[in-house]
Amino acid sequence: MIRPSLHSLPALCVIALSLTIAGCADQGGIKPEAQVRSSATFDVGQAISQAGAEAGWPQRAWWQAYRDAQLDSLVSRAVASNPSMAIAAARVRQAQGMAVSAHAGELPSAQLDASIGRKDWSDNVYYGAAFRDKLTWNNTATLSLSYNVDLWDRNKNTTLRAEDELRAVAADGRAAQLELESNVVRTYVQLALQYGLLDNTEAMLREEQKIVDLAHRRFNGGIGTQLEITQAEGSLPETRRQIEALHENIALIRNQLAALLGEGPGAGDGITRPQLVLDAPIGLPSALPAELVGRRPDISAARWRVQAAGRGIAVAKAAFYPNINLMAGIGPAAAGGGLFSFLSAPNVQTSYGPAISLPIFEGGRLRGQLAATTAGYDLEVEHYNQLLAQALKGISDQVVTLQSVQRQQRQASESIAAAQKSVDISTRAYQRGLTDYLNVLHAQTQWLRQQQIAQQLQAQRLAAYATLTAALGGGLESGPAAGAATGTDAP
Repeated sequence: MIRPSLHSLPALCVIALSLTIAGCADQGGIKPEAQVRSSATFDVGQAISQAGAEAGWPQRAWWQAYRDAQLDSLVSRAVASNPSMAIAAARVRQAQGMAVSAHAGELPSAQLDASIGRKDWSDNVYYGAAFRDKLTWNNTATLSLSYNVDLWDRNKNTTLRAEDELRAVAADGRAAQLELESNVVRTYVQLALQYGLLDNTEAMLREEQKIVDLAHRRFNGGIGTQLEITQAEGSLPETRRQIEALHENIALIRNQLAALLGEGPGAGDGITRPQLVLDAPIGLPSALPAELVGRRPDISAARWRVQAAGRGIAVAKAAFYPNINLMAGIGPAAAGGGLFSFLSAPNVQTSYGPAISLPIFEGGRLRGQLAATTAGYDLEVEHYNQLLAQALKGISDQVVTLQSVQRQQRQASESIAAAQKSVDISTRAYQRGLTDYLNVLHAQTQWLRQQQIAQQLQAQRLAAYATLTAALGGGLESGPAAGAATGTDAP
């Protein structure tokens, strides 16, 4: 049996006393109240269940499904030049630096302190004859070593919390990139819509002008009235106003695209008319919603922050226990003598031993910190749960929209076919002298209006596809530092 020496008994008593007091540290029964919900507990609803499960996750460059080379170029330029991407990268570098700083707390540290002082003593008689009118040196040099004995894993959890936050910030950067990509695509879709509406409105103006010309000819031929001319001319100013408004919209959307590129408005002047073609079917990945946590970057970031908050609770709990540091120092020190006389062997001194700090009475500060940290954990958990529910809602919304738009497009196609049939019938009737050309022009105007509805539905489908892709997390791959945290339980 090994018996402690008399010299080690005081140290053992101090450690025993520290552990006894720490065991009595009152944490007030503070513990998390929120629980992370599993994605399997969410009812995805009929829209998602019936959408199909063979589509797979979006490809990396998902916008290429629109088959528009100009759009591909705009998205690439935006990702390369938009300031939001530089901001996201700077935040990642900042988080990396904080993680390195946190990890330093787990490692030993060494420090060299040296001072050289020359003192000219005064002539005051109180210093004695030995120092009157003397020049002396007071020199020291100490190499200090210290190491924190992380018995309660405070330093370890501090490092892990910083690493989790780094992963969350990296996921935030990918979320910003996905948002930027989808914004460029949706804005580009709106540009295409404005061009289509402009074509349609200009064609409508030409048809309305034909009605006005026909009304004048009927009046000049004695078979029309001035009222017919006034009625025919009444719609022209409004149609011309719509054309001007569409030109304004095109210019403003070009400016918006230029801003998304991170460039001046002049960058939008060279953007030509979009040529969008989308044949992608509606379908959802078979792994939804289980893999949504890892695929969608904002949800991944929220999950990492839940884990980081859990580490924070562990750090706050460790503050109730003793903090033990091992310290040692060696170096020469001497007063008097010459400039380098302190470097001699007899002047070398050493120090070593543990240092223990233990909170005994702190007025509830530690319990307050633990309560605040625990509440922060609950906030992060509920934010994660809310975000996952909103993500599933967003996916369901876009599936409902896409399915509805497809049905509306079929109905719009029937309306266009009926309007085209009316144009054909009125044209044949006019050619046979059974009606006047005014009926033909009215039928053509109605056909153009149905075409306008079809254009709006097509733009709605293009935008909904982009929104659905973003709701699924886009095509951004999850790396080792970006995937969702797993096994995060309440501390």
